[in-house]
Amino acid sequence: MNSPTPLHLYSSTPTICAVSTPYGVGGIAVVRVSGPEALSIVDTLFVGKHSLQDAKANTIHYGRFEDLDEVLVSVFRAPHSFTGEDVVEIACHGSLYIQQTVIQRLIESGCAMAAAGEFTRRALTNGKIDLTQAEAVADLIASQSKAEHDLALKQLRGSVSSEIATLRDKLLHLTSLIELELDFADHEELEFASRPELQAVADEIEQHLVHLTDSFKTGNAIKNGLPVAIVGPTNAGKSTLLNALLGEQRAIVSDIQGTTRDTIEDTLILDGILFRLIDTAGLRETQDEIEQLGIERTKAAIEKAAIIISLSAQRCIGVAGATSETIFQRSGLIAQRSIIHVINKADLMTAQERASAAQQGVVISAKNGDLGILREELVRTAKNLLEAASEGVCITGERHYEALLRALRSIRAVQEGLKQNISGEFLSMDLQDVLTALGEVTGQVTNDEVLSNIFSKFCIGK
Repeated sequence: MNSPTPLHLYSSTPTICAVSTPYGVGGIAVVRVSGPEALSIVDTLFVGKHSLQDAKANTIHYGRFEDLDEVLVSVFRAPHSFTGEDVVEIACHGSLYIQQTVIQRLIESGCAMAAAGEFTRRALTNGKIDLTQAEAVADLIASQSKAEHDLALKQLRGSVSSEIATLRDKLLHLTSLIELELDFADHEELEFASRPELQAVADEIEQHLVHLTDSFKTGNAIKNGLPVAIVGPTNAGKSTLLNALLGEQRAIVSDIQGTTRDTIEDTLILDGILFRLIDTAGLRETQDEIEQLGIERTKAAIEKAAIIISLSAQRCIGVAGATSETIFQRSGLIAQRSIIHVINKADLMTAQERASAAQQGVVISAKNGDLGILREELVRTAKNLLEAASEGVCITGERHYEALLRALRSIRAVQEGLKQNISGEFLSMDLQDVLTALGEVTGQVTNDEVLSNIFSKFCIGK
């Protein structure tokens, strides 16, 4: 006897299924089904008091999944579901055998296996979310700190989408005025908008784009860790401090000057903030070529750092030229940076020396792990930075940043064109370039290759 033809082969939009909870054994697993046949397929396998096809939206039903397991089934009806389609979620026991068998029977009954990110991609296709919100879903799942979680949630709720929509409205207004001028070019007496008015709108759009592109540095720091460079002279205890903060032997510690010859990075979460700690080579004059390369990398780390721990040791206090601050000044480093001055090796100080050192900065003993005050200062400094920089909309994706930079270049071409009084035809071309770039951010302008690349990074089941 021939097996029945799977239902999804009859539909241009197949019904898909996947396990939405992480792989492995657990108390509960959730299998998600989405598509035009979701209710009818699950209904053939579910034994409960009522047919799922007659069930009201947003209801939960207890029953059996054939002879396999007792389950709870949640029903969401189109268009009021995550994907915008009919969705059924089956909560079963977390045995791998049960999970795999549920999926197997769903496929045998007509479902297709979901690809990575396919549920979210359908939400995008059906207009439930835009592309920035879809990417925020992945960021929310991958978030490692409270700050990253809060930012992803803000983007999922449409902070970037709303800002882009506002910009597009202003651009469309500007474009329409230019187009009207072109349509009525033969009537010189008609003026739909003076050049100063057009210039004012273009200037306002440019300011918004500058704010968005500038926010990328903060957004990227929140997403990947706020870069903190531990910098100072040789033997100040930088590697010991890194190890103490991380609680593990990450860097080699030695009394020999110049032991650290390269930057070493690792991450640390304090009070919900992700820090990317960078141990650097000691700053000093040296003829050693390899050590000199390490010092150059130290300078590069300082340039990228949002916070600098300027570390000196007890024996360096009051010695001209020995502190990291004076070395920074000699090297032409440190423009606008948040600097935390730290004096190490408190375990070697007398009470009077500690009191004197406390007037110059945070006093610690990295060797003894006495870092409470430094941790508090790191959190305080980071919160001040993040709160000041993340007011309003903050972008985190390199794709967004690149598209916004193109939009910024194009709107500046419009500004220059208005000053030069060039033809409206050329202005219209530059304005269209801005609209296209903004459309790429939200997914209004995109292609399958870009979408496939984005959603391939999602987990299956989301």
